[in-house]
Amino acid sequence: MAPHGDGPRRAELVAALSLAIDLGLGQPMEHMLRSALIATRIADRMGLSPEQRAVVYYANLVAWIGCHADSHELARMFGDDIAFRADTYSVDMTGLPFLRLLLSHAGRGLPQAERSLRVAAFLFTARRQMSDLIRSHCGSATVLSDRIGLDPQVGAMLAFTFERWDGAGLPAGASGDTIPVEMHIVHLADVAEVHLRTGGPMQAVAMAQARSGTQFCPRVVRTFDAAAAEITAGVLEEDAWSAALAQAPDRHYILSGPELDELLRAMADFVDLKCPFLLGHSRQVADLAAAAGRHRGLSGADVELLYRAGLVHGLGRMGVPNQIWEKPGPLTTAEWERVRLYPYLTGRILSRVGGLESVVALAQTHRERLDGSGYPNGLRGADLSVPARILAAAETYQRLREPRPHRQALTAEDAAARMRRDAGAGRFDTEAVEAVLAAAGHRTKRRAPWPAGLTGREVEVLRLVALGHSNRQIATELNITPKTARNHIEHLYTKLGVHNRTQAGLAAIDLGLTR
Repeated sequence: MAPHGDGPRRAELVAALSLAIDLGLGQPMEHMLRSALIATRIADRMGLSPEQRAVVYYANLVAWIGCHADSHELARMFGDDIAFRADTYSVDMTGLPFLRLLLSHAGRGLPQAERSLRVAAFLFTARRQMSDLIRSHCGSATVLSDRIGLDPQVGAMLAFTFERWDGAGLPAGASGDTIPVEMHIVHLADVAEVHLRTGGPMQAVAMAQARSGTQFCPRVVRTFDAAAAEITAGVLEEDAWSAALAQAPDRHYILSGPELDELLRAMADFVDLKCPFLLGHSRQVADLAAAAGRHRGLSGADVELLYRAGLVHGLGRMGVPNQIWEKPGPLTTAEWERVRLYPYLTGRILSRVGGLESVVALAQTHRERLDGSGYPNGLRGADLSVPARILAAAETYQRLREPRPHRQALTAEDAAARMRRDAGAGRFDTEAVEAVLAAAGHRTKRRAPWPAGLTGREVEVLRLVALGHSNRQIATELNITPKTARNHIEHLYTKLGVHNRTQAGLAAIDLGLTR
């Protein structure tokens, strides 16, 4: 086990991943963390071993990790995939109530005639379609669980996510004690948290009793019923993040650099499974941004920062339905508002992971633009660091090279031309765009040497000096130390033959360097 200390911990990153899963389930963030508290308390009262308890904890947090892999298919069948998942918590997922739920969502959002046809077709193929989706879910969940470094027993447990005590579940129809007790606990805790939150302990107990012997294991229900007050005590009132992490079996394990990168790559793959056209997007953005950072001459730390921010920039996509991401026509104002929130949601998901603060801050800016036209915060040039400018250019170029429901993928030449036009219009930083294009294999436009023998970095510093920035502000803007900023200023003073900031500003104007 890694030593104690500061740095990203696996338990925190898995907890953050559970927040993204919550969004895709149509539940408030921390739903899975609260259900993990309920599950571990039930496990303790049932006398499970520490090893079994650890499996319960992590199987609870990631039980639904594979569900986003079938978001595309769910959206085709039921419209809003997130709203559909949220509604499944209201019924025992079998029999006529579940069928009514399925039919109420089938073809939602389509014209009435088309929807009627979709409902009729679904009636004949419902079980096969749902079985295929669940089989895909379970396979994806097992792979992702292994990729994020969890015990193989957790991955094996996820094959039972949709099974039921009475054998009416999918995909294998497992029943009774053929389903591990750890998963029986997860089944109850997941649904109990929703009913506890929406109706209080009595409603949660009533729901469990009503589904005992059908959806849920009677022994687990009896344990929950006998001590519901103690099991649910404080679950809704205390800080779910801290309380759940205190129960993590490996809460002190600090990830090494390679381990962190591997886990972040798994998170990138997780979010890219949401839409078929996104497959591999986050990894490619990360690789392109890091290569552009190296081309731009950034430090090793900044290149690493760009790579990691590129991997996780899209986590907030989980909070937007596929019905919006895959819409072939123009978005409505309301739909655009949901899209504009996703970088913010990325920050919310990762905000409490220690040691990732700089990665999170950068990742949230990938849709910001120099002229303030970006989102979610409408930041302008002075608020965007060099890495932020590179990440924005890298993500946009990669996106243009990929197909979307409303357009074909652009050729490399067309994407480059588009990026340069936008840079000329002031939306992107020209040097960031050229660095990204160079990293992508384009022949870049060679710039004439800067006047007075200035380097590119000295020109950046000079422009900020001309704007009246202090050494500390320049350091913050360019992600360098105040001492380095001071050294650059001294060097450019010498090259320009000036002695103070006013003279430097005037020289910048004379040389045409203030743009």
